[in-house]
Amino acid sequence: MLLAAIISKPQKPELAVILRDLFAWLEVHDYGYILDPVSAAYVDSAAGIERGELADHEPNLVIVLGGDGTLLSAARVFARTTTPILSVNLGSLGFLTEIPLSDLYGTLQAWCDHSASIDTRAMMHAELSRDGVVLQEWDVLNDVVIAKGTIARMADFTVEIDAQLVATFRADGIIVATPTGSTAYNLAANGPIVMPNVAATVVTPICPHLLTLRPIVVPSSSTVCVHVVGVPNETYLTVDGQEAVELRLGDSVQCHQSEYSVRLLRHQPNGLFNVLRSKLKWGER
Repeated sequence: MLLAAIISKPQKPELAVILRDLFAWLEVHDYGYILDPVSAAYVDSAAGIERGELADHEPNLVIVLGGDGTLLSAARVFARTTTPILSVNLGSLGFLTEIPLSDLYGTLQAWCDHSASIDTRAMMHAELSRDGVVLQEWDVLNDVVIAKGTIARMADFTVEIDAQLVATFRADGIIVATPTGSTAYNLAANGPIVMPNVAATVVTPICPHLLTLRPIVVPSSSTVCVHVVGVPNETYLTVDGQEAVELRLGDSVQCHQSEYSVRLLRHQPNGLFNVLRSKLKWGER
């Protein structure tokens, strides 16, 4: 029997009905299923499996019911597998979770019929080092952000690309993003939109003191290193907007292309510009 892993967004009461209908469809099509604790809570099941352990069960498919944040969480869990992820948009914007609920079963059927498409997205590997020792590392789909805390004072950063000094500057923070993440925080910080199939990394300062400092697009083969050289208060490293680690003076964050990628299941290919028109209303007056 094939196996599907189901990951859901919290605080979505309608998922109680959606999940029961989904279970019925999966059972008819000879699929078993495992649930993360959030999904299990909607159906009063005690069989929830911690998200970080779902990949150990080697499911054939991951079904994400939620928004981009839920998908980003699932992507990190399954980063080191080739398991495709079907993401259904139950959020508000959803750049990554393109599939509306109305297309869920059509996409599942296309997967069963081997007619669905796979959208492969590159990931970035990030390492946090302190005193020359790597403390933590992640494979991320969107971005890593290094930013100051609540006090309205800038932090000081030094950026190196392939061991070449770019600049030392003051700013609210800095974003290092994948092409997929270029439409996330990077876009809000006036960074460029990069098509997902471009092998690139985007480095975007957040409100820099030097107005001439601008976002930089570098090859994905480059290594970007950000050093924290001045900390006015709390400064944090945030991974995909979800995991946060407080930084100290002298810490460094190194980013380079990951050896892993995320495989997003689509009913049919959907270009970036279709998403921008539908989500950001490009071309409308």
